[in-house]
Amino acid sequence: MKKALFFTIIGAMLAWAIYDFTVSGNESANEQNETASSVTSTESADVGLAVGQTAPDFTLETLDGEQARLSDFRGKPIFVNFWATWCPPCRAEMPDMQKIYDNEDIEILAINLTDTEKSEDSVASFVEEMALTFPVLMDREGEISSAYNVKAYPTSYMVDVEGKISFITYGAMNYNVMLQEYEKMK
Repeated sequence: MKKALFFTIIGAMLAWAIYDFTVSGNESANEQNETASSVTSTESADVGLAVGQTAPDFTLETLDGEQARLSDFRGKPIFVNFWATWCPPCRAEMPDMQKIYDNEDIEILAINLTDTEKSEDSVASFVEEMALTFPVLMDREGEISSAYNVKAYPTSYMVDVEGKISFITYGAMNYNVMLQEYEKMK
């Protein structure tokens, strides 16, 4: 009975996140572009959050204390994923993210919604428990998730070698979908 109630609550939370994202997603493209362009002021006019636009640049600190900048990975396909340890769909897709990172020539920038976590130690424990080896970036103030208009968890952007967004998804992906979208970027 407790298990059924747990899954009902999780399902309702996911449904609400998707509904909220859909309703909020009706904002004008100009508002989204203004928000995204605030991430880095040296961006060009084609920067935005739509497929075909250049992904807004950002710099965040990794869990290991190093700086990571999206534009530093230009020239390689990039999988940008917004996630949290408390999010069941986020947790579910992590093994498949590790698998694609291990098996394909793709960079993963896993942006943790750190401002929603109990502590950074819980993020570090989760990364260790899942044996994740790709970069985990800490969005401590929620600035990047706001700039990327993240309303559902997880949210993922596939960014091609030219820095253009080729695919966006709200919710967890499995390995086959990840691989399919990666193949389209090559």
